Amino acid sequence: MQGKVLIVTGALGALGKVVAETALARGARVAGIDHAPSQISAMPERIEIGGVDLSDAAQAKTAVEAAARHFGGLDVLVNIAGGFAFETVGDGDVKTWQRMHALNVLTALNASQAALPHLAASKAGRIVNIGAMGALQAGSGMGPYAASKAGVHRLTEALASEWKGKVTVNAVLPSIIDTKANRADMPKADFAKWVTPQELAEVILFLASDAASGVTGALIPVGGRV
Repeated sequence: MQGKVLIVTGALGALGKVVAETALARGARVAGIDHAPSQISAMPERIEIGGVDLSDAAQAKTAVEAAARHFGGLDVLVNIAGGFAFETVGDGDVKTWQRMHALNVLTALNASQAALPHLAASKAGRIVNIGAMGALQAGSGMGPYAASKAGVHRLTEALASEWKGKVTVNAVLPSIIDTKANRADMPKADFAKWVTPQELAEVILFLASDAASGVTGALIPVGGRV
C-alpha cells in the first residue's frame, strides 16, 4: 500500500474505519468519504469529506474530485458505504427496496463513475466493492437487502468486463460482520463464526494491491466459519 491513494466510502463506519486505518499504517494516503460529518482536519496523508450523499451522482462526483485534487490522483476506490434492512416481502414497503437500492447500488455506481477516469490514469487502478454472502441466496426478510447487494455483484462484473486491462474491479462478500451493532441486534448468536472487520480489511487491501493485478471480476466470500 506504500504510496497508494485510496478513497474509502463509508469511512466512518465500523468496517470503513478499519480499512482506512490499516491502509494508512501501511503507507497509503486515504480520503474518507461519508454521509456523517468529518471528524478530522485535512492532512497530507489523510482527508475526510463528510456530509456526502453518495446516492446523488453530483455529490459523489464533487467528493471524488476533491479527493483527487488533494492527492494529485487516485489509485484505489473501496466502496463500503451502504445500509441494511430486514423486512419480509409480503409485509414490506416498496420504499425499503428503493432505499436499499440507493444505499447499496447507487452509492457504489456513482462513486465508481466519478473515480474511473482517475483510476484508469493510474498504473494500478482498483475498485473493491462490498457485496454480501446473503445475496447469493436470500432468506426470509432478506429480500430488499439481498436484491440490492446482488445488484452490487452484477455491477462489479459489468465494470470488470468494461474496464479490463485498465482497472481491476472485484467484490468481497462478507458473512455477518462482527460489529457492536450486530452483536446488539443478535445477542444470542455465535460471534466466533462471524468475520471481523480486520479480516475483511486484509482481503480488501490485498485486492487493492499490486499483488492482485491479475484478479478482476471476482466475487470473493469472506467468513462463514463452522
